Amino acid sequence: MAIITISRAAFSGVEALAEALAGELGYRLYSREELLSDAAREFNALQSELESALIHKPGLLEGRGLKKLRFVQCARATIAKAVRADDMVYHGEAGHLLLGPLAHHLRVRAVVPNDARVANAMARCDMTRERATRYVAELDEKRSHWVKWMHGVDMNDPHSFDLMVNLGRIPAPSAMRLIIDTVRRDFQTTPASQKALDDLALQSEIRARVGVDEGIPDDRLDVVVDAGIVTIRTTARFMADVSKIGAIAKQIAGVTEVRSALKE
Repeated sequence: MAIITISRAAFSGVEALAEALAGELGYRLYSREELLSDAAREFNALQSELESALIHKPGLLEGRGLKKLRFVQCARATIAKAVRADDMVYHGEAGHLLLGPLAHHLRVRAVVPNDARVANAMARCDMTRERATRYVAELDEKRSHWVKWMHGVDMNDPHSFDLMVNLGRIPAPSAMRLIIDTVRRDFQTTPASQKALDDLALQSEIRARVGVDEGIPDDRLDVVVDAGIVTIRTTARFMADVSKIGAIAKQIAGVTEVRSALKE
């Protein structure tokens, strides 16, 4: 079992590469659009708000952006649940950051020349070259700010990826072979990596379910999961909410025990 996430800038046109990879490997193909649709259905949220939470950092009137942080947790819970069920190729923003550096998660950054991205924007959005150039630059800026706000890293930081592929220089069939050889050789599931994914899936679903209940100040707590045992850590002021959180957690399959502890 393995997970491949392909991160790319807007209008990069890597869908064909992702589809070919999934077909060759026999993996499930999962797109950003499917992620948003699944998350909206699972957590009874507006897809437009989920999409905004994965693109835009909070505005001046949104304070610390707690609502957007909760939507991000919904997206993380959704993708973690999906990859637990299947080998997967995901293409879209944020997949590599939502799942993190699991041992069987190959994080690919596909780099496409800006001229090609502008041409794709012109064709798909019926724009002039000048307008498409501005639009692509605006999207890059917004996503760069979001990644910095949400994860504290540069969007193009090579340390966030395991493999960077310049599709302006490497033909797509060669890139596909490189990715396949790498995932088969170095990114197969181990018992430890499967446990890490299981823990992440439970932790993110608990955070998402608690976040949906806006009466619980979930920004004041930490949720730690270890093989089905959930530990909720918060300050003395918010310990009264632990029982509510525990009740939510116990309804989630895979949770075997709920504990509480004071944050240091």
